[in-house]
Order: sequence, then structure tokens, then C-alpha cells
Amino acid sequence: MSHIRKHTPFLFPHVQSTVLPDPSNFFSPNLVSSPLPTNSFFQNLTLKNGDQPEYIHPYLIKSSNSSLSLSYPSRFFNPAFTYQVFNPDLTISSSEKTDPVSHGNHRISSYNDLSVTLDIPSSNLRFFLVRGSPFLTLSVTRSTPLSITTIHAILSFSSSDSRTKHTFHLNNGQTWLLYASSPINLTHGLSEIASDSFSGVIRIALLPDSDSKHEAVLDRFSSCYPVCGDAVFARPFCVEYKWEKKGWGDLLLLAHPLHLQLLSNNDCDVTVLDDFKYSSIDGELVGVVGDSWVLKTDPVSVTWYSTRGVKDESRDEIVSALLKDVEDLNSSAITTTSSYFYGKLIARAARLALIAEEVFFIDVIPKIRKYLKDTIEPWLDGTFNGNGFLYDRKWGGIITKQGSTDTGADFGFGIYNDHHYHLGYFLYGIAVLAKIDPVWGRRYRPQAYSLMADFMNLGRRSNSNYTRLRCFDLYKLHSWAGGLTEFGDGRNQESTSEAVNAYYSAALMGLAYGDSHLVAIGSTLTALEIHAAQMWWHVKEGDNLYGEDFTRENRVVGVLWANKRDSGLWFAPAEWKECRLGINLLPILPISEVLFSNVDYVKDLVEWTLPALNREGVGEGWKGFVYALQGIYDNESALEKIRSLNGFDDGNSLTNLLWWIHSRGDEEEEYGHGKHCWFGHYCH
Repeated sequence: MSHIRKHTPFLFPHVQSTVLPDPSNFFSPNLVSSPLPTNSFFQNLTLKNGDQPEYIHPYLIKSSNSSLSLSYPSRFFNPAFTYQVFNPDLTISSSEKTDPVSHGNHRISSYNDLSVTLDIPSSNLRFFLVRGSPFLTLSVTRSTPLSITTIHAILSFSSSDSRTKHTFHLNNGQTWLLYASSPINLTHGLSEIASDSFSGVIRIALLPDSDSKHEAVLDRFSSCYPVCGDAVFARPFCVEYKWEKKGWGDLLLLAHPLHLQLLSNNDCDVTVLDDFKYSSIDGELVGVVGDSWVLKTDPVSVTWYSTRGVKDESRDEIVSALLKDVEDLNSSAITTTSSYFYGKLIARAARLALIAEEVFFIDVIPKIRKYLKDTIEPWLDGTFNGNGFLYDRKWGGIITKQGSTDTGADFGFGIYNDHHYHLGYFLYGIAVLAKIDPVWGRRYRPQAYSLMADFMNLGRRSNSNYTRLRCFDLYKLHSWAGGLTEFGDGRNQESTSEAVNAYYSAALMGLAYGDSHLVAIGSTLTALEIHAAQMWWHVKEGDNLYGEDFTRENRVVGVLWANKRDSGLWFAPAEWKECRLGINLLPILPISEVLFSNVDYVKDLVEWTLPALNREGVGEGWKGFVYALQGIYDNESALEKIRSLNGFDDGNSLTNLLWWIHSRGDEEEEYGHGKHCWFGHYCH
């Protein structure tokens, strides 16, 4: 009788971090025994006092121990940054604290891809915070008198005969509607609305533009409310949103511009209400009616090599650079112990192996293979001197040895910053090594999958070792790099290209291991991250997403926050435009041509950046990235400049830049990476 042996997933050695916050302060007890989100849209609610705002489109919300404040934010614009201003338009609480012995903090009682449920036990309030809902929905769990205060003055107040709908106008021009599941008696003063004891469901919505034509829409959909929402990867290049709803009637939610771009009317029964809109830093939020949405991206071909191939006449120049770059590989000369910079060196060498295969010069591969083994194995075996990967049980994830005692080490990896960046570089090296040495690949597959699962676990089981999709935001459709640090503007991400690299590298690892499911999920997340980068990071002339001043002065966002767009970087001022371009291009890979497939935009971006290279002290490595993009539309000039460089970014090389330049086509090919996979031509 044969027995099927079950594989226990590999875990790195456990460590007790001395710097991580305690999740039990805000998560309900039934949740803390499972891996918890560390880079999520509601993370501020779980950190320090839990009282910094979070953006749950279209409202900013801010919680205290006994109340929740709601803001329909105004926006501030200038040439350097744009952000949404939090004003507590409405603050909801109980007018009497009914449970003085209850725990003081708010409680997160459940969370999903598209929602979080926030309880305020001392006030008997439960808030269903569903992203994109024009209504704030709360359940009053026991008969409780309510208080709604505002920093504005209430100019007028009216109630329907049934006392289930109430309308109030404020002196800032806002009109708010309150709907109740059963009659509620409300009285008001200058800046407070008070109720008799009430239990049931209340929904509060801002009336867009205070325009009465939208009131009928809110009336119609006020009685159907979502309590939670999830995203499902039903098939490649497709994400389906599904909400659990209560009440009766159809469900109304709001779509941001990328949703509208990807929404597939053929695959789901939805109605877009083009005239029903709320404003947002992410672009107009438009009403969509339907219980589920299907979002479809253009397919992206994840490939080891360039799609066009290297020109024959350029092979010798690449081989010459390759010989020199491979000769200089020396693992014992590496001085960094940083997981980020070490990962970049691994991925840089792995690029050399694939370029060697692409130009049919495989003589150098044995040396690269040895270098990759010597650099990767100590991190996977736990024998690396000075650092290493460890497992944190408190939040459920991989941290580094240095990061377990120092929040600043490894760019905050120990508090869950930048996981997809660091691990993406390691996965790239592992994927390439597993490809050129399958025996090695089989031996280290458990460790490789553990690194991947840290930021790409799809499961929801409580016995999983990792949270679901640690960095990827399934409503915004891109990643957040910021981890367990409280920020007034929510999560943030600087480098879109390193995020793309993470999911692309996971897909390559799937190719190396023959894992079609990993290829599909990695490719889908890659495609979504690219769409989001092009939508929100790439600032195109004539766009008015971020206002006239910011758009005029910027061609790429520096750091994108949930609630802010900044021209500066974490490591450089806004004037260092070459760094902004470079951090959103590196590492240069075959997938980079998809990320920068809009040639008109690339030309604008490069021409915006070039004058910054005249500044004294500009690094050669950063220049290389600017010239690489210039090579998309002006190959000869870029090649000349690349040949004259005397230094390269630590994750880049002359070989890689020459490969890039010599694999650009003279004209854009319609099929390949870009809008279609090759097979797409035969699928219509």
C-alpha cells in the first residue's frame, strides 16, 4: 500500500524580535494566533495609539478609543506634492459610555481583501469599513444613544416622515444623508446631532457636490450594505471582487480609474453610473452597481530573455563586456551584509547568466553558477555571517537577524518594510540558478518557496505561516512597501519597478520549477503592478490627475502614499530627477519594456530628467538608467553615452546595459510583451 508523503512547508529558525509592536493591542483575540497583515490599507489602526487616519475611498477615517471620525477630504496642490486634508466632518460615538469595564482600544474583529470591521466596544459600535463604499455603515449592537458632532456648523436639518432618513447641510457646503434601518429620533444643536437609544444599522453618506440629482441614487441603494469583500484569482490575468451583503436591493460601490479601465462588462453583471462621482487623490471615483466585479488585464509574457532578441552584429560587444563582468565576480570580496544590497548583487550575477544564454556564450555559466551558489546558499542554510533570514511568530513572516533588534537595519525589513523588494532579488537569483542547475533547484525548493510565500501567500487558513499577499493591495491593485510604521498619510511605495521585479521573479521561479500556478499568479500580479505604475506613478503631460502645478513640474512620482503624492524620495530630494527615474526602472529586465511601453511618455520622462545630469556629483549608476530609457527611442545616442560610463549601479552592469540597448527593436512590435502575448494573436 503506497503512502503519499505530505511535505511540511519549510520555516526559517524562529526568533523573538525586540522591536516589533504587539498586535494584540488592536486585533481581537481570535485573530492574533494567525499571521496578520503588516502592509495593509488599515495598518495605522493597529499601530501605537491606532489613531492616525486611513483612506477608505472616498473617506478618510480616524478612530479613537470611543469614536470614529469621518472626513470627505479636500485636496492641497503645489508643484512638490499633493495630499488630502483630514478634517473631522463628522465624529460618531455613543453619548454615554455603556461598558466602562470594556477594553479601552478599538478592536479589529475581522478583515478581508477589500474591507475591515472595526469595533468600538465602549460605545457598542461596529463599523463595516468597506473600500469604495459611498456609505459609512455602522451597526449599533445594543440599544445606545448616539452623538454625531462636526467641526462645522449645521445650517439646516430635516427628517423624513418615517424618521429613517435624515438630511443635514453644513456651513462648509457639504450635505450629508443618514439612513437608519428603523426609525431613529434625532435632535440637533449648532454642531451636534443626538439620538435617543437606538439599535440597528445606520448608513451615512456625503451627497456628491451637494447636488440633489444624486440623492435619488443614494436613496435607492441605501438599504443594501456590504459587510466584507474579497478578491478571487479565478483565472490568469483576472481578478474577481465579491462582497457579502445584507439588507435588500442592489449593491452600490465606487470604482477608481484603474478599476474602470480593467472592468470587464462581458464577465459580470454591473452597471456603471457615469454621472455619480466622488473626488479622490486617485482620480474620480465612479458608481458601479453589482454584487461582483471582474477585472481583466492585458496578458503579459513572463520570459527569461528579451522578446526581440539581440542583433547579431552586437553580439561581440556584449560578449566582451560579459567576459569582463564575469571575471570580476568574487563572492569573498562582498562586504555588505544588507539583505537588500546583497540581494541586488545576486540578481546582477543572475542577469549575466541569462544574457550569456541569450547570446549563446555559455562558457561563462559555470563561474556564474558557482558565484550564485556561494552567495545564495548561506542565506538559505542559515550560515551567512552577520545576517540571515529568521521567522517571526508574532505577526507571521520572515525578518532578518539584524532587523530583529534594529528597526532601521535592512531598510526596516525587521518591521516588514520592503519585503517584496529584498526577497524579489533573491527569488530572481534562485529562479536562474534553479534553471541552470535543476539538481540544486530541487534541493533548495522548500527554502525558495518559503521566501516567495512571505509576500505571495494566497491562502487564508489560520494555520498558514504567512499573511495573504503581504504587500499587494487588492483594491488599489499595486503594492505597499511601508510596513509596521505609523504614518499620517498611510502606507507608501517608492519603487514600482522593484515591486514588478518581485512578482516577475516569482513567475520566473514558477517557470524554473514547472509550477504553472505560480507562473499564473506571478504574471497576473506583475501585470496589475505595471498597470498601476502607469496609472499613478507615471505623470503624463496633459493629465490632470494631480493638478496643474504638480503635473507641470513632475514626470514621475517620488513616493506615492495612500493619501499623498510626493516628488521627493526617501533618499534624495526632488531635484535629483535621475534618482526618481532610476528607482522606478531598476532592475533592468525583459519585463522593463512592458513597464515602459509608452514611448511618448518615455521620451517626455527622459527629456525632463536629462538637465539634472548636469549637476555636480551625479552618480554614474543613475546616469546609466536614464540612458537605458533613452535607448528606447534614440538608440545610437544612448549607446554612445553608455559606452562612456565609468561606473554602474550595484545591481546593474555594462553587460546588462549593452544587452538592453542591443535588444531594442527599430520599431515597436505589435506582438510580444506589450499589449498582447504572441498567442493573443490567435485567440480572437
